[in-house]
This record gives sequence, structure tokens and C-alpha cells, in this order.
Amino acid sequence: MKRAVCAAALLAAAMPAAAQHGPAAAVTHLPADVLALACAPTAAYTEPDSPLRVTGGQDSFTRRNYQPGDLVTLNAGSRNGIEIGQQYYVRRLRTADGEQLAPSTPATIVTAGWLRVWAVDDTMSLATIEHACDAVEVGDYLEPFSLPVPPVAGATTAKAERDHYARVMKGTDLRQTFGKGDFFIIARGSNDGVSPGAQFVIYRDKHERDNFLFELGEAVAVDVKPTSATLQITKSLDAASEGDLVAQRR
Repeated sequence: MKRAVCAAALLAAAMPAAAQHGPAAAVTHLPADVLALACAPTAAYTEPDSPLRVTGGQDSFTRRNYQPGDLVTLNAGSRNGIEIGQQYYVRRLRTADGEQLAPSTPATIVTAGWLRVWAVDDTMSLATIEHACDAVEVGDYLEPFSLPVPPVAGATTAKAERDHYARVMKGTDLRQTFGKGDFFIIARGSNDGVSPGAQFVIYRDKHERDNFLFELGEAVAVDVKPTSATLQITKSLDAASEGDLVAQRR
């Protein structure tokens, strides 16, 4: 039986208005590699299609940021197919200051966490934040939730391709330097022959005449879209930075 959004009123009667919460966020018990991959950044070249958004919270004052256990309002309800118990990723786009979203300047998709629908009305819903990768913000958009499966790195010992390099792009929160275990994005995807588990070598061009590229480390593709991929660094000899070169082993 559906609980109406008037459940918020019941909460208000039982608790101080400034401290309304949904059910306590449960421990995930998920492996660390699954959690890390669920929170990893990806790239976006267009605005998201999702009309579902976080529109506010259940407090006596205006807030912009929310954390696990907080109740947030969603701009859709039963008329939009929202049901109690549904889970959604909470995401937003980040671009560098002054940059417009375009093929040459993609945005980074930040996964703020995920939530579960707790109460439903005809046109709005309440959801409780279950896990946070970052603070959930008003205006964040929602996408259906499913746990990622960490890929197994291929056992190839093939040499890295020369003269067909991708470049290290920004990471979460526009991060520009990366070490072992960190995630970064490249503008190559399944359309370019990249698949989950593909192995890469990371290089730096020091722009020295008649010298080799400097090998910084290795990475594996953990999430692949048609025109971009998220890589995780598996071996680090030195920090990789935005703009460094990435070559696939194949």
C-alpha cells in the first residue's frame, strides 16, 4: 500500500522540524571496488534527458546540500510511474569555469550517490539518501540505479599502440592529477574499439627532441560508452595529469 507524501506531516509531528529524516541509511556491505566504480566519473557531451530532479528537502529552512538519511523531494510521483522502494542514482554535470558543454569541452558527470523512494504522492515523492559519494544538491538529476560489475583486466601483453593516443581528461570535481586506484576519463569508447577490461599505458610527452615518451603507469577500462571511457589506474610510476597521453594495448 502506498504511503502518501503526508507521511512528511507525520514526521513533523513526531520530530523537530529542523531534524526530519527518513529511515536510517543501512550499511551497504558492498565490496570496495563496486562502491568505487559506482561513484566513478564519466563524461557527457549533451545535457541529460532525465526530467527527474531533486527539488528540495524536509526542513524548516532552505538547504542546498543533503547527506545519507536526509529526506529529499523529487519532482515526480505515481502519475509518472514512481513507486515506493525504487532506487535512483543522483548525478550532476560539472564543467570548468567559463566552458560551455560541447563536443570539444565535455562535462564530467559527478555521481553524488543514490537514494530510495520512501513515500509517493500523485505528482511528488519523498526519497531518503542511502549512500553518498558526494553531497546531494538541489537540482541534481536522477537515473535508474543498478550496481556496476567491475571488469576483469584482459591478460594481454600486447604493445601499446603508437601515434593513436587519447588524452587524460578531468575527473570528479574537475580533478587534474591521478594516482593508483584513481579514475579518469578519455574521449575514446566502444566506437573506437574500447571494451571493459581493455588495458592502457599512460605516457607523458616532455616535448624533448629525439627522446622517448615517459611511461607514467597503466590503467584498465572500467566503464565504456560509445564515445568515452572511464579508466582506473592500476600501476603508477608517477602522477598522471590532465593532458597526458593514453595508448591502448592491442
